[in-house]
Amino acid sequence: MASLNLCQFIGNVGADPEIRVLEGGSKFATTRIAVTERYTDRNQQPQQRTEWIGLVFNGKLVDVVEAYVKKGSPIYVSGKFHNREWTDQGGVKHTFAEIQVREMQLLSKPQGQDGNTQRAQPAPQYAPQPPQSTNYPQPPAPQPPYQAPPQPQPAPQYQAPVNPYHAPAPAEGPDLSF
Repeated sequence: MASLNLCQFIGNVGADPEIRVLEGGSKFATTRIAVTERYTDRNQQPQQRTEWIGLVFNGKLVDVVEAYVKKGSPIYVSGKFHNREWTDQGGVKHTFAEIQVREMQLLSKPQGQDGNTQRAQPAPQYAPQPPQSTNYPQPPAPQPPYQAPPQPQPAPQYQAPVNPYHAPAPAEGPDLSF
């Protein structure tokens, strides 16, 4: 049986992203988003519940996050659910659930370093792209409209002709004539 690990969220960033550089020079970014659910309870009173979701960005997404994502930014993210485990200095084991983001979209106009909205640039989006190749298979040729197959006709019933010169054999049994 196949499985699927995909999460999608829309929420507001809870803190400016932390950008970290690994020993090899690659970077990753972490932050959290708040996803708020609004509902009416059984007493018809409006309620809300906010869930905080940890996010991890890798690859090209780190540059977009570093340049455009700030505390309060509304964003859409899609990625893979992952539990990260570590042991602290006191020997206590911790588990943290997070989303490894593979796709992101800013839901507001990006802001520059000075906080002013930039109007010349559209909000950047990133999603993994397929390799550029011209060897994609050609789409199938259009098919004519669907026509129902003809319905089968019932087969004719065969009846043997009655031979007038051949009388049926008498049935055997008692003679019931008077």
